[in-house]
Amino acid sequence: MHTRTVFFISDGTGITAEAFGIAILSQFEFKPRHVRLPFIDTVDKAFQAVRQVNHVAEVEGRKPIVFTTLVNMEVLRVVQEGCKGMLLDMFGTFVQPLEKELGIKSLHRVGRFSDVSKSKEYNDRIEAINFSLAHDDGQSNRDLQGADVILVGVSRSGKTPTSLYLAMQYGLKAANYPLIPEDFERQQLPPALVPHRKKIFGLSISPERLSEIRNERRPDSRYAALANCRHEIAEAEAMMRRSGIRWLSTTTKSIEEIATTILQELRPERLVY
Repeated sequence: MHTRTVFFISDGTGITAEAFGIAILSQFEFKPRHVRLPFIDTVDKAFQAVRQVNHVAEVEGRKPIVFTTLVNMEVLRVVQEGCKGMLLDMFGTFVQPLEKELGIKSLHRVGRFSDVSKSKEYNDRIEAINFSLAHDDGQSNRDLQGADVILVGVSRSGKTPTSLYLAMQYGLKAANYPLIPEDFERQQLPPALVPHRKKIFGLSISPERLSEIRNERRPDSRYAALANCRHEIAEAEAMMRRSGIRWLSTTTKSIEEIATTILQELRPERLVY
């Protein structure tokens, strides 16, 4: 049962408000219900958003928490004057002091995706996503020289979500390859990967967690058996050590933590904007 409703109100997608709000709320041990209200870019929509927030306040008997990233001052004023929630105006908190400190006015641009079709960074991201999808789970050996990162590890160790996150968030062309019994028998990396060893990063996971994940997909199979998971993990880690490949365990790490570690090791320049 949730203990408080949290709204994220934006005249864009609301992704910035939600990401920032979740980061702050993670410091508190409670279970909020999240409601994202995107594209609140007119006064009429602002009144509708206010009515929704106030209805929740009345029904729950508690102030909802409201994070906003509203650029349009008319729209923001409607929310400020009518909202019965605890309002946290992120742009007002951070942008206005920065304007004063820098001595320049902000662009007051609605959403970080404005004019996105003209953005080289956006087009690079789309290209990276397409590359990562085409090179998911060892589907293709073509154009590996164009990869920024190649992830290896046993099946279900987190390679696919990490590859897609690196592509979507950082525009990196990330391929991923599963290490399979044939590789362990040869005690060598897949031959297609050997020329690209410097781009390779390994993902491992605890056998117990791997068995849990695999049992969700193939219950009571040899694939998911704990003994088999222990064998595969031991062989994969031994292979990575022999090959001089850097690796980490994904057992207790989020996708964001995994991706940041990979960037620090292989592409540290991507952490600087």
